Amino acid sequence: MLEPNSSIDRRFPVMRRAALLACTAASLLAGCAAAPRAADAVSARMVSAARGPIEVLESGPRDGEPVLLIPSLGRGAEDFDDLAGRLARAGYRVIRPQPRGIGRSAAWQGEPTLVEIAEDAMAALTDIRPPRRVVVVGHAFGNRVARMIATREPARVRALVLLAAGGKVRMAPDVERALVRSFDLTLPEEERMRSVALAFFAPGNDASVWRDGWFKSVAEVQIAATERTPVDSWWAASDVPVLVVQPMQDVLAPAENAERLRKEGGDRVRVAYVDRAGHALLPEQPDAVASNILAYLRGLPK
Repeated sequence: MLEPNSSIDRRFPVMRRAALLACTAASLLAGCAAAPRAADAVSARMVSAARGPIEVLESGPRDGEPVLLIPSLGRGAEDFDDLAGRLARAGYRVIRPQPRGIGRSAAWQGEPTLVEIAEDAMAALTDIRPPRRVVVVGHAFGNRVARMIATREPARVRALVLLAAGGKVRMAPDVERALVRSFDLTLPEEERMRSVALAFFAPGNDASVWRDGWFKSVAEVQIAATERTPVDSWWAASDVPVLVVQPMQDVLAPAENAERLRKEGGDRVRVAYVDRAGHALLPEQPDAVASNILAYLRGLPK
């Protein structure tokens, strides 16, 4: 399994606890303004699944409405740190399974399709009792997994939120090359980051926030799974309500994808456009992403 440039992902839960303990000690003398609210607390647990254990990060009240977050190609659940905190503070139970091969989630064995990857993601919900319908948020590659979940288990899904959602409209050849080079950690760092900026970020935005967190071997499995799965087997997402949050400068998943889904899906599909954002989206416009999602969730029928 390929490791990312930094080991911070693996240390996250320990580092968080250590920071909280230090903050508590300091507060005995001078108070601790940086202490997060209880809803911000992130726990990590292991879930047994048919294809091996999966690590799941969780935050928010356990009786809150569940929201399942599925990250981008070859990247981990930590990409959702900011959004997860906002959702948790709003009262949602936020569930983030680590993709296989990242953190403590066992690597894939064999040749999965998007069906198996979707089943893996749903395994993170096994301790929700009684079972409840879930909102599934999928970013980039995660949007395909989210739609496969809705296709196979529509009764379990309250709604989908698709961030930077591609699938049918192809990217330009130079963008595809930049995507591949973004995962090549053997390249000189400056050269690789130029590819990250081209493929994932709107012009002028700071791509260095995504310097780390790239898992090439995970991305290769996910790309192969996508290629083994017909697009039309997941594209429509059954009859589940959908919000697409579409970055206006996304060159990996052009806006034509969102427009096509909206036209085909009719009134159940809404599209919110976010300016000055590319495929990365989450670190580029965190306020716009969160406000669009929260407004949509609050407007869903009970």
